[in-house]
Amino acid sequence: MNSTREASLSAIADVCAAADVTASFHVRSLDGTREIGSGADDRVVTASVYKVPVMLEVAAQVSEGRFSFDDRVVVPADQRTLGPSGISALSNDVELSIRDLGLLMIQVSDNTATDILQAKVGTANIMARLDALGVKNTSITTDCEGIIDLALEELSSENFSTIETTSSGNPFGLPDAEFRAAVESGDSLSARTGNTSTPRDMTDLLSLIWTDAAADAPACAEVRRVMGLQFAPHRLSSAFPDGVTVSGKTGTFFAGVRNEIGVVDFGNGEAYVVGIFLRNQNYHMRHGAGDAAIGKIAALAIDALRTDATPVGAL
Repeated sequence: MNSTREASLSAIADVCAAADVTASFHVRSLDGTREIGSGADDRVVTASVYKVPVMLEVAAQVSEGRFSFDDRVVVPADQRTLGPSGISALSNDVELSIRDLGLLMIQVSDNTATDILQAKVGTANIMARLDALGVKNTSITTDCEGIIDLALEELSSENFSTIETTSSGNPFGLPDAEFRAAVESGDSLSARTGNTSTPRDMTDLLSLIWTDAAADAPACAEVRRVMGLQFAPHRLSSAFPDGVTVSGKTGTFFAGVRNEIGVVDFGNGEAYVVGIFLRNQNYHMRHGAGDAAIGKIAALAIDALRTDATPVGAL
């Protein structure tokens, strides 16, 4: 590894220490010629990042003629998956299109919209497509409701009825030592089961989507469109000025999980694919320093690649 990358990785380690987070990440040029990372093949909790493969499967099945983006769906008031945004936060019946369900899933990370779409396309089909694409270190076993249920069971199943929102990384207010022990022993919270991936798998998948290799061109274009409309200015995009296009998908969950995958496009064919997976050590759901760290890590990593011609495989 050359001195430029060593310096960048050292600066990233300082960012993580200052924000009190641990990080596994992978950043690569879209053309696949340069990469940098740390823990790029670590198994990580996806949280809502897994919604990108769901969106890909939805768009691909539309292209295959199985259904239309214009098809309408009625979501009754009693069909809600726990979550702070989108349909999950609404109280009345809702009717909208498949296209708009996909937008809500990615733009504001709507858990209810995700579970409706995932049930429609089938989890097995999502996994089959990933496997066919060579994205083989990603496991999607359940939907948003299942992810939450697994985590709450691992933390304190007897207190499930007390949970009304996902506003706390430690939803039961357990003593720190007890909570840490529960997280470490919990299979889904420790990325041993549930929905898991690796930073490299996610940058591989986005690279395929951005080059129209993950499905046909219209399907990939729809995934790119909705990722470009994500409303999350506090993480990946926080480190880049106007004029740089940032498309992304965040993931936030109990026990300090805060992630983002995305593509940073400087124009003129220069783009970088990012997968950053953090754990803030205080386990808070709201953690501004951790959010900002995602942008800082991405900027440092991309700067290293922009100034360094060392080929891929130098990790």
